[in-house]
Amino acid sequence: MKISAFEMKVGNLMEHQGKLWRVLKLGHVKPGKGGAFVQAEMKEITTGTKLNERFRSDEKLEKAHVEPRQMQYLYAEGDNHIFMDLTTYEQLGLAEDDISEQMGYLLPNMEVQINFHNENPIGMELPLNVVLEVVETESVVKGQTATSSGKPARLETGITVTVPQFISAGEKIKVNTGTGEYVERASS
Repeated sequence: MKISAFEMKVGNLMEHQGKLWRVLKLGHVKPGKGGAFVQAEMKEITTGTKLNERFRSDEKLEKAHVEPRQMQYLYAEGDNHIFMDLTTYEQLGLAEDDISEQMGYLLPNMEVQINFHNENPIGMELPLNVVLEVVETESVVKGQTATSSGKPARLETGITVTVPQFISAGEKIKVNTGTGEYVERASS
């Protein structure tokens, strides 16, 4: 689907120079002289190469067709992580390098959305928040619970987040997958 450069949004997948790019930043510039243009910072999906490109605002670009599929994370097998399509029950392996930033929020049996472009997986979208158990954190010292500072807590997946003083080991907490921050105690 062709769209004008002016219609691009951050996060869009675009086909440009025969490759697939994710738009990271956009700037709309209307200089005093000459025509308006769009300054776009993009990252190539497969290699991670970044590109700063300037497009005339009326220039047409190809927006990539992305097919989202609901999948369930099953298990790790070496450096591969196995997912099952919830519609066809087919299994798919994704390399750890491709999803390394998201691994700290992934638990077995969790449902995620995997996006495909031309039948190739190009990315995974996690739920906004996930519930994880605190396995290790400092104990609360009496009288220090009123302070607003947090303390580090190691979670069951191995990541560390800053939590309020009143959280202790064994509790389940809700963590934002986009920011990696503590949201709230999870209701049991």
